[in-house]
Amino acid sequence: MKTEHLHPNADEVVRLDDVKRYYQVGDETVHALDGVSFSIRKGSYWAIMGPSGSGKSTMLNILGCLDRPSEGAYWLNGVNVAEMEDNQLSDHRLRNLGFIFQSFHLIPELTVRENIEVPMLYLGLSHGERARKARDLADRVGMSHRLRHLPSELSGGQRQRVAVARALANDPAVLLADEPTGNLDSATSVQIMALFQELYEQGKTVIVVTHESDIAQYAKVNLILKDGRIASMRGEGLG
Repeated sequence: MKTEHLHPNADEVVRLDDVKRYYQVGDETVHALDGVSFSIRKGSYWAIMGPSGSGKSTMLNILGCLDRPSEGAYWLNGVNVAEMEDNQLSDHRLRNLGFIFQSFHLIPELTVRENIEVPMLYLGLSHGERARKARDLADRVGMSHRLRHLPSELSGGQRQRVAVARALANDPAVLLADEPTGNLDSATSVQIMALFQELYEQGKTVIVVTHESDIAQYAKVNLILKDGRIASMRGEGLG
């Protein structure tokens, strides 16, 4: 997958350069992404939207290094991950991305503290350092009083706060959230989005993939996909 694309600017944490992703379904070639290009500056807050079949899920998988482009380049924090070997890609994903999912994906048998510590285990941090950092992160998301509780003992909003803390455990370059309020009621959704706003104001790069316009309005840039292409892109700081 040789590419001849320009290196991103220093302030770009994400850059897609003519990214295409297609699948073979029988005799038909499905173009899930069809030549998508954009860049995200460090410290930005983006929402990626689109109807079913727009390429939104494929975009999420590409951005999250869970899938690779068929063509084009994807630069994450200065590295073209489209050309990395699998083990390099896993390590780069671990060090640069924090994931927040609709269904929380907490480990049921682990306490709040232990769930937050999971990425730190893979990074090789000591037990003491993991415990200290987990306490700090739990406090940051308002969950320091629940460190010894299991996920089953928490509300949906509390579980999502723990998931946010876990996503921050590797101090990622990008927080990538997939429908983060999809399993929450309206009042709790507002609280979680206020937390995202706070993280953005603290300098984090936040990308939310959502189909909900009221969630997307929190972001500073809205990118809308349709039929695998960018239908519109509007917001602050765009050239």
